[in-house]
Amino acid sequence: MAQLDTDLIIAGGGLAGAALALALAKSVPDLRVTVVEAFPLSPQALPDSYQPSYDARSTALAWGSRRIFEELGLWSRLAQHATPIERIHVSDRGHFGATRLSASEHGQPALGYVVDNRWMGLCLMRALLDTRVQWEAPAEVVDMTPMPQGVRVAVRSGDETRELTAQCLVVADGGRSGLREALGFQTRIHDYGQHALIANVSTAESHRFCAYERFTDAGPMALLPHGSAHQAGRQSALVWTLTDQALEELLSLPDDDKCRRLQDRFGWRLGRFTRIGACNHYPLKLTTVEEPVRPGVALVGNAAHALHPVAGQGFNLALRGLMTLVEQFRLAVAQGVSIGDLQVLAGYHTLHRQDWQQTVQFSDSLIRLFGPSVTPLAVARDAGLVGLDLLPGAKRWFARKAMGLGGRRAMIDHPVGANRERMNDD
Repeated sequence: MAQLDTDLIIAGGGLAGAALALALAKSVPDLRVTVVEAFPLSPQALPDSYQPSYDARSTALAWGSRRIFEELGLWSRLAQHATPIERIHVSDRGHFGATRLSASEHGQPALGYVVDNRWMGLCLMRALLDTRVQWEAPAEVVDMTPMPQGVRVAVRSGDETRELTAQCLVVADGGRSGLREALGFQTRIHDYGQHALIANVSTAESHRFCAYERFTDAGPMALLPHGSAHQAGRQSALVWTLTDQALEELLSLPDDDKCRRLQDRFGWRLGRFTRIGACNHYPLKLTTVEEPVRPGVALVGNAAHALHPVAGQGFNLALRGLMTLVEQFRLAVAQGVSIGDLQVLAGYHTLHRQDWQQTVQFSDSLIRLFGPSVTPLAVARDAGLVGLDLLPGAKRWFARKAMGLGGRRAMIDHPVGANRERMNDD
């Protein structure tokens, strides 16, 4: 068999691609990994220190994701700028229903954490510099051709295109994956007819490390504690669901009027909204790929499934899937099987499928339940929220979902490299 250029090519060096590369470097060190990333990368470009920006985009990491980063040896650094979520308050605007989740009730210091995406990326890059992972950057994967012993991947850098051979290609270039479309993967898209507006906001009162999930007649909104890892502050990360028309109107307003609109929708639980930062937005769609694996190629992260942000589970789901893939690769290498073998990749898909189906169902059901404000349904869901607050069993189930501990075979319940026999319910 002809010598391959590398064992695995990861298309995309963002959070998902970098996390996969690091996990493989830790768990399967003999595997040759090459990451192809569109943005330039050099050790000299990584800053020695990190100063959070007010307008930094952030991600809510579930407790289970913290456990994964601990196994990767990354959590102690990440925690320097990770704001804990100690409590979650879920309510239905204008109705009596509410439930409250507390980390202390589950014997944990936090239900999750809010981390700036840039800080997470820097931590991953610094860790990867100490591994054997190879980088092609700036470059992008533009095509792939199956071969008997693996895949032939076309990599374009500037005006030059060259080919690399590998056992397997992992597509990790995000929800708008052009490579996914180029390779002919079929996607199923459910358009929610809404946009998510993302911004950081300041309030007159401290968040006290409490996250708020607020369901309104115009759609859900969330405020996550942000901006200080060690001292309860007044900055929160906002996710605001809006119709196309409402978004267009809101973006045309000056910041003071934006704050007043937000005040009207959210209420006064954190006092007056005093500042709103740069507003980013994107259309809300549930995107899934029914068959995200083929011989020699697998889709991961948002390239395989993109969720509504209402439950904050997108990246956490992706991270669990990545760890499942790492375990399948580890077993394949130990058994002398190509990591691009369809049986290996189908095994990953089978193990991860139940987790993403349950997570999609959980997120989508929240949208459907809290969407319309029909009175009988509103009464039923508010009674459900109150019941959730009163019933320990139901509340524990909801909390485990929020903490990313609900998947039957989710790898977050076990260390990287765990045996298949251990991948069961707690």
